[in-house]
Amino acid sequence: MADLIEARVPDIGGFDDVPVIEVLVAVGDTVSVDQGLVTLESDKATMEVPSSVAGVVKELKVKVGDALSEGSVVAIIEAEGAAKADAPAAPAKADAPAKADTPAAGKPAAETAAPAAKTEAPKASSAGGGAQESKVPDIGGYDDVPVIEVLVSVGDTVEQDQGLITLESDKATMEVPAAVAGVIKELKVKVGDTLSEGSVVAIIEAAGGSARSAPEPEAAPAKPKDDVAVEPVAPQAKADPIAQASMEHRPAGAGNPPVRFEADAILPDKVPYASPAVRLFARELGVDLLQLKGSAKGGRIVREDVQSFVKGLLQGGLAQGGGAKQAAGAPAAAGGGLNLLPWPKVDFAKFGEVEVQELGRIQKISAANLARNWAMIPHVTQHDDADITDLEALRVQLNKENEKSGIKLTMLAFLIKASVAVLKQYPRFNSSLDASGETLTLKKYFHIGFAADTPNGLVVPVIRDADKKGVLEISQELSALAKKARDGKLGPADMQGGCFSISSLGGIGGTSFTPIVNAPEVAILGVSKSAMKPVWDGKVFQPRLTLPLSLSYDHRVIDGAAAARFTATLAQLLGDMRRVLL
Repeated sequence: MADLIEARVPDIGGFDDVPVIEVLVAVGDTVSVDQGLVTLESDKATMEVPSSVAGVVKELKVKVGDALSEGSVVAIIEAEGAAKADAPAAPAKADAPAKADTPAAGKPAAETAAPAAKTEAPKASSAGGGAQESKVPDIGGYDDVPVIEVLVSVGDTVEQDQGLITLESDKATMEVPAAVAGVIKELKVKVGDTLSEGSVVAIIEAAGGSARSAPEPEAAPAKPKDDVAVEPVAPQAKADPIAQASMEHRPAGAGNPPVRFEADAILPDKVPYASPAVRLFARELGVDLLQLKGSAKGGRIVREDVQSFVKGLLQGGLAQGGGAKQAAGAPAAAGGGLNLLPWPKVDFAKFGEVEVQELGRIQKISAANLARNWAMIPHVTQHDDADITDLEALRVQLNKENEKSGIKLTMLAFLIKASVAVLKQYPRFNSSLDASGETLTLKKYFHIGFAADTPNGLVVPVIRDADKKGVLEISQELSALAKKARDGKLGPADMQGGCFSISSLGGIGGTSFTPIVNAPEVAILGVSKSAMKPVWDGKVFQPRLTLPLSLSYDHRVIDGAAAARFTATLAQLLGDMRRVLL
């Protein structure tokens, strides 16, 4: 019989008592090595706890709401064969002496003996300040983690522990905080860069204070977890009732000085006080966190605040108690004023048998986006047909020629290439309208999104710089992105920056439909299933392969005549792709 292994919380970057926000498995589930068991979320990071072995979950030791630290037991797993070498985890974090003597796997003992040294930036004197390197601290053993957001700019004044950038791996989203308070003199990273522990993020001109990792002279001595001390509020902070009301304390422990969240960290001119997971959720819904007031302790914005804000906008006003606030004079385009009737509440079970299913995460996000886009964008759809008889013959011929190389051309690749050519002729279709409805941004690049149907819901990966790629290259990239979408491995960068989207239902069926514009874009092309139709050539009817096109557009930006010209030009190009070269 296989061994029973305790799956424990690994090194999570020095965080303690982190709440469980999601349990990803159930008793009886078969899990693989490194598969996520639970999701933890602190004020600074969201992270998954992976399984240390492959096997069957025999017992779950945690539930949503529990607080875990490094070494906490998450589950009992019946291993498939031998356990991993490091599966028997170190004693729980409460056993401080044992942990201190046990080096992390693959790291020298000197590196793990003093965790505080890992995040130590070059120290400034307590009186002098000076330029300081702010580095990536211990992030739980992750390496080469992509930067998905830069939260500050050169010249910004930052507080100690204020977020500088957001990192996101396939297992966790986390912020890198400022090591010192001061002014950003230089940013060493940009979105898309990959960082590891110790990577320099920014150069900060310190405001006379010492680096975060410098010893605090008045810090309380370390105490075991069962005898926790809380650092008192500094006298000067006590004199300020606003600052005092918005402070949070983390229990002081070995190498973990208290973390303070100052009142000005949640004011509009600062980075909103929210966890990375909430920031990502807000970005996906297109919500500006500066418009929200957090309902959690210290003014922290939580997921429910974002949901209430969106719900309030869609219902014609701000949600009661949702913590949302609207700037004076906000335009109607921001989403208010719809005056919708309340959603009907019906007990369907009294009419017969029912089954209740909760929507998946991607479906929930898509639903909110689609509802906003449909309610706020005045849609019009232009329908047309394209004769693709010759193009289909070319596609089949090219696939035969490239059969040995494994490259398979799809009609979507030709559609993307032809669409780019038409977008160049009609630049208003390659633009975005701001929330006020008064400013139009015309884009000089051509990033084309395509709707991908996955088991978890609809996603829209983006082919970047499609104008600079041939049909074969576009087809290969389409295949790679579609596979990532099906496997649930698309990153934020794979779905950002789109200018124009294409939703193709050709492989399924239908003659036409009305696709919903993917804000902040102003148009989307829907493609249905091609069919043979008799076409009059002036003498006789000829059988021609016809592709139905459905172009939805934002009528505030594009008028009907422009849309008709767009689809007519696109149909002409699809009828003779040689025209793309002109």
